[in-house]
Amino acid sequence: MHVPDGFLDAPTSIATGVVAAGAVALALRRARTELDDRTAPMAGLVAAFVFAAQMINFPVGAGTSGHLMGGALAAVLVGPWTAVLCLAVVLLVQGLFMADGGVSALGTNIVLIGVVTTAVGWLVFRGLRAVLPRRLGVVAPAAAVAALVSVPAAAVVFTALFAVGGTVPVDSADVLAAMVGWHVVIGVGEAVVTGLVVASVVKVRPDLVYGARDLIAARTLEIRKAGSPT
Repeated sequence: MHVPDGFLDAPTSIATGVVAAGAVALALRRARTELDDRTAPMAGLVAAFVFAAQMINFPVGAGTSGHLMGGALAAVLVGPWTAVLCLAVVLLVQGLFMADGGVSALGTNIVLIGVVTTAVGWLVFRGLRAVLPRRLGVVAPAAAVAALVSVPAAAVVFTALFAVGGTVPVDSADVLAAMVGWHVVIGVGEAVVTGLVVASVVKVRPDLVYGARDLIAARTLEIRKAGSPT
């Protein structure tokens, strides 16, 4: 999904850069409501995990490989605004020091991987949480489904950007079919990794999982009520 330099024309790259800068600026303000002294270290751990996981590619067929994007995973663990910041830092380091995604395409990559996957993943996760039983056991499956949906969603947005400013003479319909087809497969891998990681953290320290905070608060309230004198 990392877009290289020159794949989109200059106006499109500049436009996505402006959107990315605005999203990061807004995230810097809103992330304060998601973190406190106890949960702040999780942001660093999530960024480090996503950075390392994105270095590992897994084959999906026909010589194509995929890697974790991490938007949905980060959103569930540390909150959507903090997730945008985590992904932006990861993509910045990759673009500047590891030639993974172009420098001129940094804004595009932040929009696709840092904003779209995070926003779609979080919205799907919250939608599932709203209709599923209020139990800790549903957090990991909901996160996995959110991750699965977020990956092809980013592929659709990329196709839209390519249709507007693509520099390669390929029909947009062909790009859409190829991108969505392969990224559905990649999304399955994303869902597996996300589900396993979230399940592991929920089992050990559910109080550190942003997407489970309301469940922990409700459980604490129930315990206090049960233990209160009659």
